[in-house]
Amino acid sequence: METLSFLGMRAIIASPAMRRLFETVRRAAPSNATVLVRGESGSGKEIIARALHHYSVRAAKPWVDLSCAALPEHLVESELFGFEKGAFSGADYTKQGLFELASQGTLFLDEVAELEPKLQVKLLRVLDGNPFFRLGGTKKIPVDVRLVAATNQDLTAAIRAGKFRNDLFHRLAQIEIYVPPLRSRVEDIVPIANMFLAQQNPNMRFDREAEHLLRIYQWPGNVRELRNIVVKCAVLSDSNLIVAEDLPRELQESRDYHRDGDDLFRLNTALTNSMTVSPVTAAALTGGAMLEGMEKQMILKVLSETGGHYQKAAERLGISRRTLSRKMKLYERDLGPAAEQRQHQDCI
Repeated sequence: METLSFLGMRAIIASPAMRRLFETVRRAAPSNATVLVRGESGSGKEIIARALHHYSVRAAKPWVDLSCAALPEHLVESELFGFEKGAFSGADYTKQGLFELASQGTLFLDEVAELEPKLQVKLLRVLDGNPFFRLGGTKKIPVDVRLVAATNQDLTAAIRAGKFRNDLFHRLAQIEIYVPPLRSRVEDIVPIANMFLAQQNPNMRFDREAEHLLRIYQWPGNVRELRNIVVKCAVLSDSNLIVAEDLPRELQESRDYHRDGDDLFRLNTALTNSMTVSPVTAAALTGGAMLEGMEKQMILKVLSETGGHYQKAAERLGISRRTLSRKMKLYERDLGPAAEQRQHQDCI
């Protein structure tokens, strides 16, 4: 595992996916080519942009960033290109734009897909090397900036919908870097969680079951969601050991989901292996009505052999008692009163 820091943001590199990603970053950084960083919201696109600046020949020069979704269109334009005194109502002074402030350095435009069409045209001209005017200005200002942009949107779909310019997309994506979601780099989850936990309280830690839940959860909000959950646990926990029960309900439910999924995989494997048909036919039947009927027959047969003992039957089937109970509830309407009687039987 490697821990790096880029302009005040720390990066944990434990998974093979992140090692490959940072190798790409190190190769791309020395170039002056524009870079488009793609990935889901909260996956860590900004830290990749900062790493590009850190490893570039412009590292000693300014780093400037702007979220294109954070401001209205007219303010984004004045932020990027600046304005002269008197350019519009309230312009009581001259202001440099971010392109000027980032001169010889790196300008990072987050959520670039949110730019309005008129501003996309102006940005394209600047990226093509054309000098620009401040709003209300008469003097052209040259550009010497390395641009890095990021988005969590599908720009190809936005182009088809007429919301994003195709020529700007190709100009931004001279180099394209994709940040994988947290769920696809499981090795990073616990180290990142421990980093966030140490920032709150260095004496706290997760127990093994809590770490397991962190690994198997799907993290739709990625690293941002992980950070929020860790902070919440650190603040609300009444001890220095965070256990599974301290984690939010959605993480605990993911444990049940995975257990049921594993149980059903084992059950279907046993069924397929028990078939006296060819492998091709068995594969065709898997997941179909015939396989479901055979699964039901197998469960009822084992229950009968164990005298209706759910725990013993579950052990013989290689599944949990919980999964067996769920299956029997599904069969109950077909089996009538006998099923209901059997459900309440639980020999020790």
